[in-house]
Amino acid sequence: MAGHAPGGALPLILLVVSCCGRVVSGASPAAAALRRVGSCSGGLCDQLLLPLGYPCTEHTVETKDGFLLSLQHIPHGKNKAADSTGPPVFLQHGLFQGGDTWFINSAEQSLGYILADNGFDVWIGNVRGTRWSKGHSTFSVHDKLFWDWSWQELAEYDLLAMLGYVYTVTQSKILYVGHSQGTIMGLAALTMPEIVKMISSAALLCPISYLDHVSASFVVRAVAMHLDQMLVTMGIHQLNFRSDMGVQIVDSLCDGEHVDCNNLLSAITGENCCFNTSRIDYYLEYEPHPSSTKNLHHLFQMIRKGTFAKYDYGLLGNLRRYGHLRPPAFDLSSIPESLPIWMGYGGLDALADVTDVQRTIRELGSTPELLYIGDYGHIDFVMSVKAKDDVYVDLIRFLRENGWHNSY
Repeated sequence: MAGHAPGGALPLILLVVSCCGRVVSGASPAAAALRRVGSCSGGLCDQLLLPLGYPCTEHTVETKDGFLLSLQHIPHGKNKAADSTGPPVFLQHGLFQGGDTWFINSAEQSLGYILADNGFDVWIGNVRGTRWSKGHSTFSVHDKLFWDWSWQELAEYDLLAMLGYVYTVTQSKILYVGHSQGTIMGLAALTMPEIVKMISSAALLCPISYLDHVSASFVVRAVAMHLDQMLVTMGIHQLNFRSDMGVQIVDSLCDGEHVDCNNLLSAITGENCCFNTSRIDYYLEYEPHPSSTKNLHHLFQMIRKGTFAKYDYGLLGNLRRYGHLRPPAFDLSSIPESLPIWMGYGGLDALADVTDVQRTIRELGSTPELLYIGDYGHIDFVMSVKAKDDVYVDLIRFLRENGWHNSY
């Protein structure tokens, strides 16, 4: 549907921003937040987990197309014995986010810590282009070809490499947990036999495969302005909201008439009931991460066409790439009926709209377990101060029932 905008994604273009540092003047409050510049050093383990006493090691995997991805491994909780590790659970972040999103609240509120403290063997994924995964065997982040990908490649290459690594190391099937873009990637990947054979069950927070009913004003405006096509035409391949160009993009969308950016988070995701606004400055030390313009273009294609399909290269490009004039759709009904699936979604989510979630559910061959929370929005499922009780208790029950074997 033209005029609607990307899904599950765009969560923490948030208040769009920077690493640690000083504020440079901007034309609007949103731009002022965006103009923070600075540098933070060290890996995710060093910055977030080790200071709190959690065991954490950094791992690097290479995809078939040469990207070097960072994985973090938290084998057990702060107070658990090393030999009491349960099944591997893999957490996949959303668009403009990184693995830090699972640890960005307190240890009592963040899913990554909670799973480790509940005996799970926690692995954290970070897709190409994020702050934690900026390496490539050939290209640098300054090369056009470094950014020549969309979520399709994140599913087909990044997830295959990361899950394959965890599967090899643990010699065990994996519990998959994704949020937002992590669910787009997950649902696409679960249609692939070489990936689904490694998964014991899947839990999807704010699940997305269709984006027809996105209502977030910031995103609707971006689609209506054909922002994605403008960026492609301008030769801008990296979408980085910490850059001067990123600041200008946000400023142009926050015009006061179509989009009120006094509450930029609500403009991007819809209302969130239980997000701790007092921690925004801290969140902005980590979010948002870069992504590719091609990824945004793919998401906007889905919004305009109402499809869950591969990237559309145009008639001739599709013929060369796929052997068809139109990009192939991902067939949700091909996900094995025997695979247990759990979905958590909210009534206030303006990205993973309830209508679109229900379409996804109908197209699955199996009937997933569902947790619907009427007053939850898109960010609440990973950052609500009440998510432990509202969401994670039931999520952990599902994971225990569908992946915790006697051998653990």
